[in-house]
Amino acid sequence: DAASMGNTLYLGSLKSEIYFCIYEKDYEQYVKNGTPLDEAETKNRFEIRLKDERAEVAVDDLLEMEDVACTAYSIINHYVRFVDADPEKECRNWPLNERWVWFLNGQYRSIKLTTKPEEYTLDRTLLWLTRQVAPSLKMVQKLDDLRGTRLAKDMIEEANLSPHHKKILKQQQAALDDVVTARQKGRKWIDDLKEEYMES
Repeated sequence: DAASMGNTLYLGSLKSEIYFCIYEKDYEQYVKNGTPLDEAETKNRFEIRLKDERAEVAVDDLLEMEDVACTAYSIINHYVRFVDADPEKECRNWPLNERWVWFLNGQYRSIKLTTKPEEYTLDRTLLWLTRQVAPSLKMVQKLDDLRGTRLAKDMIEEANLSPHHKKILKQQQAALDDVVTARQKGRKWIDDLKEEYMES
């Protein structure tokens, strides 16, 4: 509700998994509760807004560090810097602004809120199906039995496989091919032994 928040600065896309919101908390309290601006306990507010994987990584860090400020400043440190321009230096070497240093309050730890992407596997897909899809699919199948329809079958037949689904199929096919090849090699080895034995 930006209209009730006074001046607001967003850092990052509101559609992304991480962005920051800085706004006039005293003005917000004035609009919402009628609190005079000079009586507000908090003048400005800096919010870290996280979703999905980045929220999970932040929670993991919070559980490990057991220090909200440490985790919060570490996130801010990695993604935000306010600096003073120096034409004699490259921008990446510009010094931190004194007010920003004051805001950081001596906290300089940094964490990146991403993890190494996990490879898609058949086990992960089956686990996801069991938890998320199977109950709903079972309900639709029972509905088909009651109505004499074939909604579940039609949905499965008309579904399009994504690239990672196709990758899993290739992995499984390759694994089966390896098993077949190993069996063929095993049979040939046994046949060779039999032939060698017969000759001797």
